[in-house]
Amino acid sequence: MLFAKYVYYKCSVTCYDSELDPSEHLHRWNNVNADYSLETSTKLYKRALNSLSGGVNSNVRLSEAPHPLFYEKAKGARIVDVDGNEYIDYVLGQGPMIFGHSPKFLLDAVVEASVKGQLFAGQHLLEVEAAEMVKQLVPNADLVRFASSGTESVEAAFRLARAYTQRNKIIKFEGHYHGWSDSLFFNTAAPIREKSHTGIVETVPMTEGMAESAESGIIVLPWNDFDVITDVFAKLGSEIAAVITEPIMCNTNCIMPKDGYLNHLKKECVKHGSLLVFDEVITGFRISSGGAQSYFDVLPDLATYAKAVAGGFPVSMLTGRKEVMSMIGAGTVMHGGTLNANVMSMAATRASMQHLSDESIQTNKHLTELGESLMHGLKEINSELDLGMLVQGPGAVFAVSFTRGKEVYDYRSHVENVEQDKYERFVSGMMEKGVRINSRGIWFLSEVHSESDIQFTLKSATEVLEKIKLSQVHRRSK
Repeated sequence: MLFAKYVYYKCSVTCYDSELDPSEHLHRWNNVNADYSLETSTKLYKRALNSLSGGVNSNVRLSEAPHPLFYEKAKGARIVDVDGNEYIDYVLGQGPMIFGHSPKFLLDAVVEASVKGQLFAGQHLLEVEAAEMVKQLVPNADLVRFASSGTESVEAAFRLARAYTQRNKIIKFEGHYHGWSDSLFFNTAAPIREKSHTGIVETVPMTEGMAESAESGIIVLPWNDFDVITDVFAKLGSEIAAVITEPIMCNTNCIMPKDGYLNHLKKECVKHGSLLVFDEVITGFRISSGGAQSYFDVLPDLATYAKAVAGGFPVSMLTGRKEVMSMIGAGTVMHGGTLNANVMSMAATRASMQHLSDESIQTNKHLTELGESLMHGLKEINSELDLGMLVQGPGAVFAVSFTRGKEVYDYRSHVENVEQDKYERFVSGMMEKGVRINSRGIWFLSEVHSESDIQFTLKSATEVLEKIKLSQVHRRSK
């Protein structure tokens, strides 16, 4: 099945059809948002289709309604599109902008450093200082390696785990996203498959064009299920190199781990000589300065980071135990990259680590408090209107979906219960009000969002949800 079909299946908002003229998408959108103009954005999108495949540079952006939009500038908690529409932004570059857009301290640090050079094909002081600061914040960071994207760092973690354990099999979970490379891109947004008697789920590639036997060594399991982990390790433990997990299932409804679940994964890995890998690409530095491993007090053997590492500059990293990570330094395991630890990215990383470490600023405390306030307000609105809306997550990042009031605790319950079309109406209504939210249902907070932003968002949400409620009542009365 083509990736575009999986994107459609995954998105909370109806994804665009590349065969449809952008003007037709805009016509459909404006039938709902009569006073909302995207004329310039539509023209630019048509132009982009002539030079960029799909008009974008990441397929994730295809889901924005009524078509991929164009933005001109962003500052603080606000983003402005090319038509002059201003939004309170809860997308935040898909998560990296924990300090908000264009923070002065970060831009100043990058400008000052880049004047001296950009890329040396050699070492420089900034990368050492940045790594030292990471070690102070991240509990498992005996050693660090920098790269440019989350996918790269997860690939490095897989290679390292297999080399260290001399085993091939790696457990991943349904609905978890660890990058788009051939060795990783399975069961992120697949139709539900039957489980075998062992609990193992059929591996489903998320795109055409993946190498034959790319799934070799991948074991897909349902998440938050204690028994299936115990059973699979009992049968295959001597063959399992690692378990990789999002410690919070951010890519699917921000599902929290059940009490003790991450500890259970750690216990089984230790018992059978496997490595535990946390994919902290979203949770890292957002839910805590030490990431999910600090938040849950569970120490993984390896952890991957990206997004918030450098406040919006392209940096990822792999952290881990010295005896494991040393295999890279010894040359036993290859890890390279021309742009790794470039001057600009390392200046941004060092500045971000300094900012997160500053107790007078308390970025993470502010993110959590704002997020919890917004979540509480949304829950109150839902309680009054009885729309079956689910709001869950740790605060600094959370998810909103419509589930008919049912609990969502894993990928399967998400697929079975989420009402995609209702969330689509919610997103379009909020955009019209000047609040930009993610088509995937995930909301991100920054330290520069304010209480007035939260109150405006809740007022807008009330108006949009009341309209959805009225239309729902009207349909039932027919």
